[in-house]
Amino acid sequence: MASEHMTLEEVKKHTRTYWVIFGALLVLTAITVAISYVHLPFFWAVVLALVVASTKASLVALYFMHLISEKTAIYLTLGLTAVLFVFLIVIPWMIPWAEVRGWFVS
Repeated sequence: MASEHMTLEEVKKHTRTYWVIFGALLVLTAITVAISYVHLPFFWAVVLALVVASTKASLVALYFMHLISEKTAIYLTLGLTAVLFVFLIVIPWMIPWAEVRGWFVS
């Protein structure tokens, strides 16, 4: 079994990348807190919070879980999951709830 050893320059490069991602996560967390203090309509507050949370989750998955160097199949799986998630979030807005309510209320 061959083991890979990284040079000092490679270690410094990876360490710098982790620090940059950590800084980005701190900035995005500050943006999340700032959004909570801005009086936005509920819909836009939720949309902004989900965008920031998705960005932070993507950074964590790509860099700290090392998915940035994985094969295309993992990206396709991640993309399909994101598309299905968005589809499941949009479904309730597509249903005419006033009509559905009439099914249960006489």
